[in-house]
Amino acid sequence: MTTQLNIAVAGSAGRMGRQLIGAALRAGHKVSGGSEAPGSDQIGKDLGTLGGLDPNGVTVQADISHAARDATVWIDFTVPAATLSALSKSGAPAFVIGTTGFSEAEEQQIKSASASAAIVKAGNFSLGVNLLEALVKQAAARLGEDWDIEVAETHHRHKVDAPSGTALMLGDAAAKGRSQALNDLRTAPYDGPDAKRVPGEIGFSVRRSGGVIGDHEVTFASEMEILSLRHTALDRAVFAYGAIKAAEWVAAQPPGLYDMSDVLGV
Repeated sequence: MTTQLNIAVAGSAGRMGRQLIGAALRAGHKVSGGSEAPGSDQIGKDLGTLGGLDPNGVTVQADISHAARDATVWIDFTVPAATLSALSKSGAPAFVIGTTGFSEAEEQQIKSASASAAIVKAGNFSLGVNLLEALVKQAAARLGEDWDIEVAETHHRHKVDAPSGTALMLGDAAAKGRSQALNDLRTAPYDGPDAKRVPGEIGFSVRRSGGVIGDHEVTFASEMEILSLRHTALDRAVFAYGAIKAAEWVAAQPPGLYDMSDVLGV
């Protein structure tokens, strides 16, 4: 039986926050805290109710240290500034980070924080996407530069960062398959009269449309054939389910920076 955890959820009144609360409670864990930005009209709301279940007597707080005071694991799917603030102020021993859009300097701050806390950070927490990542790396390693690699992603109209964290994760897997860094292979968007494709580079395309939860496709194309690897999320709960699995795993780990491949052993 899984040990019961005290889980605190950042952005607990948002769409993802509510999913995380519900998933944690259904898995038998205690949601011991939750936060929202100061001034939010959700401050003081019951977390169990926000998660779509019975009230649990714990309310949304504006103060991160208060929300995290009993937490075994802090789960954060918010925005970079808020996530970094939680890393420094919450005092939680373990974190699950699904926030995307970090700069290189912010990524370094997370790495530094992992010296004293166990952190699972991923661009996507679905099992299917993480298996897709492994397949993309294998395909890129076996197909030469005469196979063009393109990553296409579609998300809902409210998503602010682009390409998505998952798209970048898949691009990074393709680059690693070719034993190179993504920053060295990533091409600028095709636009204008001189946008010819450079052999060996990895292209990205982005769509923001309606209420799409998440659709990612990686294509490997030669002049004679195309291989497509694709994942479509049908329910936002898939990310919450994976995040709770990550929380259960990271709670037992020493300080360090981990990803879903560590959690799943792939």
